[in-house]
Amino acid sequence: MKIGELARQAGTNPETIRYYEREGLLQKAGRSDGNYRIYSSAHLSRLNFIRRCRNLDMTLDEIHTLLHYKDAPQENCGEVNRLLDEHIEHVARRITELRALESELQRLRDNCNDETRAASCGILNGLSETPLREGKTDCHVSGTHRWDDRS
Repeated sequence: MKIGELARQAGTNPETIRYYEREGLLQKAGRSDGNYRIYSSAHLSRLNFIRRCRNLDMTLDEIHTLLHYKDAPQENCGEVNRLLDEHIEHVARRITELRALESELQRLRDNCNDETRAASCGILNGLSETPLREGKTDCHVSGTHRWDDRS
């Protein structure tokens, strides 16, 4: 199948497929006489695996590791278990950070329940007066990062 058909069946777009090829997650496709990429059902299966991992917020490095073990079924899967345990811990930290962020935003929102002039807006005034949380220089909620030690 051509790249457009693979993309359609996997629910993605051709550029994502090309990106996964460049990153070494998806094996390069063969070429037709017309120089079109030709993909097999094995490509579709692997692409679905990659997309499922991405939907679980896994990094490309994590996916590389998982694919290594998927391609070597005789190896012990202890590293896979450790990888998933680390990812679960990361997700739990993110949930905690997001809950704190939600509380902070709700406190700001509670400062302005009426539609007033911007000069009197409790939210804007609160943002001007609210210091950063203790020890935080980068208060943006962390994304998907393996070994992210910001908390």
